[in-house]
Amino acid sequence: MDHKVRVHELIKQIEREVLQTIKEQESKFPERWVPAAQIRKDLELDFVAVPKANKQYGEKGWLFAIIARMLEDENLIEYRKTGNRAFLRSL
Repeated sequence: MDHKVRVHELIKQIEREVLQTIKEQESKFPERWVPAAQIRKDLELDFVAVPKANKQYGEKGWLFAIIARMLEDENLIEYRKTGNRAFLRSL
């Protein structure tokens, strides 16, 4: 199997797991808006995104942000920002 195809299949699997997590948590929050920080925390999706020789201060949610954007582009979730907090819910 082509490496690119396999990598993209794995990303799709991650998308499905994140979407399922959002759906399972929606009932706990007003109007089903799940805080993005809660999802990142529950799934431990904060990572250091630079080589060791470079400097990054703390872990970041870059992987989660990419997956959330992909889900949004596929019209599977809605995104809302209030202040500096982001919220998601399934469509």
